[in-house]
Amino acid sequence: MAFAIRNMSVLAYANGFTLWHYKAAADDQITVAAPAFFDDAGDMLASGDMVMVSAKDGGRMLCVVADQGTVHTAPLG
Repeated sequence: MAFAIRNMSVLAYANGFTLWHYKAAADDQITVAAPAFFDDAGDMLASGDMVMVSAKDGGRMLCVVADQGTVHTAPLG
């Protein structure tokens, strides 16, 4: 499935940092972590933000990584 903006919400915001939650209804963790998955939210996401993902095969934390024109994420750890 594709990214759905209605499944993304802010959990916390402070000092230019945002902690997000994304509920991936039918997507797995690998799909959600793929480059460009969050492109439709690119105007809201900033480098260093974190996204808590609830996917059909479990959860994970991702960090938004700066890139030109495409939203990339990297796993924490």
